Amino acid sequence: MNIGKAAQRSGLTAKMIRYYESIGLLSPAGRSDNGYRHYSEDDLHRLAFIRRSRDLGFSLEEVGRLLALWQDRHRASAEVKALASSHVEALNRKIEELSSLRDTLQVLVDHCHGDDRPDCPILADLESRPCCGGAGPSAIGSAAEGSTQA
Repeated sequence: MNIGKAAQRSGLTAKMIRYYESIGLLSPAGRSDNGYRHYSEDDLHRLAFIRRSRDLGFSLEEVGRLLALWQDRHRASAEVKALASSHVEALNRKIEELSSLRDTLQVLVDHCHGDDRPDCPILADLESRPCCGGAGPSAIGSAAEGSTQA
């Protein structure tokens, strides 16, 4: 099948399929007489594996390692588990980081009157965040850490 059909069946774009070929996650497609790429059912199966791995948040490097393990019938499942466990740990760190960001932003939103007045705790906090030696956290920022301010 051509790249358009492979893209449609895999749920990926033709551009992504070509990219996966260019970085070695997918073997270069065979070419038909007219020069068009031709993909097999095995290629589609591999593309589905890549897509599912990416949907689970694995990096391209991790996907490459998973593909190698998938194709190695003599692999130890411990290797696969170690890779997946490491990814779970990274996801948990990211969840904690995002939860903290959400909580801080929620405190700022809760303290913003959202009316016609020009003062805005959200903008004040953004302005006062340290960067390159700037001022420390605002009073509202400390509210996110447990104090209350009206």
